[in-house]
Amino acid sequence: MSESDEEVESALSAIIDRHEREDGFWGAFVVEARGRKILSGARGHAHLGFRILNRPDTRFDTASVTKIFTAAAVFRLIDRGLVSLDDRVRDIVDLGDSPIPREVTLGHCLTHTSGIADDADEEAGESYEEIWRERPCYRVRSTRDLLPQFVMKEPLFAPGQRCRYNNCAFVLAGLVLEVKTGMTYHEIVECEVFAPAGMTRTGFFAKDGIEPDLAEGYAKARNEDGHPAGLRKNIYAYPPVGSPDAGAYTTVDDLRHFFGAIEGPDYLSPASRRQILSPVIHYSEIKTGGERRVGYALEHDFDPSGRLLRYGKDGVNPGAAAIAMRYPAGDGFIALLANTDADVWTMCRELARAAGLDPARSGS
Repeated sequence: MSESDEEVESALSAIIDRHEREDGFWGAFVVEARGRKILSGARGHAHLGFRILNRPDTRFDTASVTKIFTAAAVFRLIDRGLVSLDDRVRDIVDLGDSPIPREVTLGHCLTHTSGIADDADEEAGESYEEIWRERPCYRVRSTRDLLPQFVMKEPLFAPGQRCRYNNCAFVLAGLVLEVKTGMTYHEIVECEVFAPAGMTRTGFFAKDGIEPDLAEGYAKARNEDGHPAGLRKNIYAYPPVGSPDAGAYTTVDDLRHFFGAIEGPDYLSPASRRQILSPVIHYSEIKTGGERRVGYALEHDFDPSGRLLRYGKDGVNPGAAAIAMRYPAGDGFIALLANTDADVWTMCRELARAAGLDPARSGS
């Protein structure tokens, strides 16, 4: 290792150490630049009660990063001729008397342009965790179990009119996959996404099941006065097993395998590969003056000149934070998986700058 490489590794390690110390980051991480791994490791506890430490191969809840696996499953089935992005959801899935428009397509669902109401409108400040104060989360285990939370809500806008982040649209996409294959969503993603991508440490695991090497999730607790009061387990914060919008467990290395697969020549057809890696619609401005565009679950950031800076996906739930980002210009990749409420977004930006992947950015 050259002196320059040592300096970069030292700078990256210092960033991780500071976030562990100041923000309570517990989790695993990997940083690649110029096509090679320059830092990986883990911090904190996978199980605080028994003082079991996280490892680089510990499996973490990915929260909304799961959406990119749902999108990949759709494109795999497109290549087999089983579905199309233009398929209308209600032509396939029986939604009864739901007000969800019949014009909503599978493509709308994957690009946050369906216009349907979410179960918790997080853009409006609603809390997903609050849903489970009234409804037992342990009763929600299949894709269809999630329907009562949103299916009778009035839509927010016409399909395709604009982009608004939406979790439940991915639930509809998962139901389409189930009807078209006769398999459960979990079975579909296991055989169509994880196995072909070489993601041997990835899966959907129930919190009340017995599975090795899973990190428990720890959310920041507060007392009645709103002051910090240590950590709490997140077992009542959302359903015990993942769904098409969130909750798969994976490792940082398996996330790298996934991005390698969707970029490679054998996982998808050339047409599907181009499509899944392409932005579709404007979503928001970023602090540097550039733009974020949404594609098929993936989010793409551009600088003011239109140059692609990075693309990937992030996610957060109480006791879970995840981000996986590709930096094409520097042939780089960063993945952070946390089992605490850590600020993985700031960590990712700082690591990217220190690794020379995105030196011009000061925020997003």
